[in-house]
Amino acid sequence: MSRNYFSRLVLMLFATAGLLQKANSQHVLSLKDAIQTALNNYGTIKAKANYVNASKASVKLSEREYLPDLSVSLQQDYGTVNGQTGPLYGYKGLSTASSGPALASQNWNSAFGALYLTNINWDFYSFGRAKEKIKVSQTLLQTDVSDLQQEKFQHEVRVAAAYLNLLAAQRIVKSQQDNLARASNLRDVVVARVKTGLNAGVDSSLSNAEVSNARLSLTRAIDNAQEQANQLAQLMGVPPVDFSLDTVFITRIPVSLYDSVAVKHEDHPLLKFYHDRILTSDEQVKYFKTFNYPTFSLFGVLQGRGSGFDNDYGALNTGAFTHNYWDGVNPMRTNYLVGLGMIWNLTSPLRVKQQVNAQKLRSRAMADEYEVIDQRLHDQEILSDTKIKNAVSNYMEAPIQLKSASDAYLQKTVLYKNGLSNIVDVTQTLYALNRAETDRDIAYSNVWQALLLRAAATGDFGLFINQF
Repeated sequence: MSRNYFSRLVLMLFATAGLLQKANSQHVLSLKDAIQTALNNYGTIKAKANYVNASKASVKLSEREYLPDLSVSLQQDYGTVNGQTGPLYGYKGLSTASSGPALASQNWNSAFGALYLTNINWDFYSFGRAKEKIKVSQTLLQTDVSDLQQEKFQHEVRVAAAYLNLLAAQRIVKSQQDNLARASNLRDVVVARVKTGLNAGVDSSLSNAEVSNARLSLTRAIDNAQEQANQLAQLMGVPPVDFSLDTVFITRIPVSLYDSVAVKHEDHPLLKFYHDRILTSDEQVKYFKTFNYPTFSLFGVLQGRGSGFDNDYGALNTGAFTHNYWDGVNPMRTNYLVGLGMIWNLTSPLRVKQQVNAQKLRSRAMADEYEVIDQRLHDQEILSDTKIKNAVSNYMEAPIQLKSASDAYLQKTVLYKNGLSNIVDVTQTLYALNRAETDRDIAYSNVWQALLLRAAATGDFGLFINQF
């Protein structure tokens, strides 16, 4: 072995110890704090909260669309009023609205004129179209609210799962550090016995291989812990750091694993979202049907008009006008108009029928999706009960395996030191002890993960989070 090799090993061990000391000195991140941080920071939740706010504004818009249209128009012009007898089509407004006597020839007499107009139009009855549009907006709002709630629920579950995964990964790192320490200690014993000639040199090679294997296992465990920390940081919406987590999950299992569910199955956040989608689609069907019927409108117009041309302006008196601005824009004549109208596109039912049919098919498709989610949640709930039983069974068995493996390792080590055992037997017990420690770390986490799966399947996150 070279001196540089041992130097790197010592530096790595000191660095690992420094990281552990730093983690112990920093603030412990509880699961509840991690979840709250995630709910506040995660981009998808922020986006869906903005969708909810947009839907609220849409509801207000739909409610105000029932108000009548009230338009005010004012215009003041300067120009000529030459008239001409003959047909005219003002295509797309490309013709002027000049009106005057038809004179024998063109002239350039011009004066000011003005038009003041107030118009009101109110579609006061359209067979419930306005109300149905408001209902559609309200159901869309409810769907967005449900979408936000189910996203929060699922994100809580995701954060909790990532938290447990990271904690288990950190515990495995600790177990691999202990395994490296045992392998290093065993190598020291082996090297000492080889140097004194009590054991063959091959024992030294085998012990070095065990130390190298332990170091590789530790590196893989650290890499996995860093990956899990990065995943948790992403879900929390924070930069990746060395999280110091609450160790309550590795000191005990949940007090009660089979508490009664407080949430009805149909009120599961995910099912509620899919149900509200169906309601929204059904409301859109009702809204589309209103386009089959006519619209009744009330309208009224109040108009004032001014002109710089006198009432006797014509072929016999072409000088009866003034260039004075105020005389031209002062309204001299007023007209009003009120009326009742009906608009009914008789071909609309042909189009609306297909629109309604298409929306009904979308509702049916959403109902099918609802059934898929419902069945999946039922299956997950059954699976969670099975996983809880298996996880508890492993939790009860893990200490027995660890105690037996520890005793076997201690026994074989003592025997080896006294020349009564060989290096192969010792390394086998080393493997067994390392496996037992890893199984113990995973057993604790699996019980909590199984309970989390049950909470996710039943829609009651309190089953999990209220255990603290």
